[in-house]
Amino acid sequence: MTSPGVPGPTAPTSPRTALVTGASSGIGAATVRALAAAGFATVAAARRVERCQELAAEVGGRAVQLDVTDAASVAALAEAVPEVSVVVHSAGGALGTDPVSEADVEGWRTMYDTNVLGVLRVHQALLPALRRSGNGHVVLLGSIAGFEVYPGGAGYTAVKHALNAVRRTMRQELNGELVRVTEIAPGMVETEFSLVRLGSEEAAAKVYDGLTPLSAEDVAEVIAFAVTRPPHVDLDHVVLRPVAQADAAHVHRGPLRG
Repeated sequence: MTSPGVPGPTAPTSPRTALVTGASSGIGAATVRALAAAGFATVAAARRVERCQELAAEVGGRAVQLDVTDAASVAALAEAVPEVSVVVHSAGGALGTDPVSEADVEGWRTMYDTNVLGVLRVHQALLPALRRSGNGHVVLLGSIAGFEVYPGGAGYTAVKHALNAVRRTMRQELNGELVRVTEIAPGMVETEFSLVRLGSEEAAAKVYDGLTPLSAEDVAEVIAFAVTRPPHVDLDHVVLRPVAQADAAHVHRGPLRG
């Protein structure tokens, strides 16, 4: 029993729920771990749901199968996760390094469907829940390819430029609401990204020869920092690169001077 005027014990509050797409590997999986460590209830969502289930068991979260290119799959996600405060759009990837004159149209179409339309589908499905949360946060995993270009990268830079435009538009459209929007734009990160893009482990390894790239954990830590700022603080556009990378076309390989 408490005395008059003395507040009683504070009722426990439920942790905020954070959902991460593309959570079966790389930056997505690292982000689930980082957000769980930061106190969030996590939902790992990806096509390879068995990997998400292993991750969920590791961090004490949930796993949901999700194909961001499939409207029915996205609708099922919204039904399975009716309450969410943070959505990290990590599903995406790159295909091919051909010049524009030789580019594969279907590869470009696949990249656009995953990197841009996938974000659109998931955002439309989960925005009502983000609004209901009273402290919503949308995180888009962009890239320095969203504002830089390089030979052989037109398909990927085009979709990441589009994603950058989507983020800036979201900020205007959601202005005045309690929903923050952040784009995290990393440079070279050593994950399955290059393996998927180039098709062989040997070719993927050469991408990082002679330098120390970012790790998935480096990027995940920045995402966790962004979503744990006070509700009035929005880290709008965060760029991070390896020290050896000046921009998308200039990388120093070998010992750094100092």
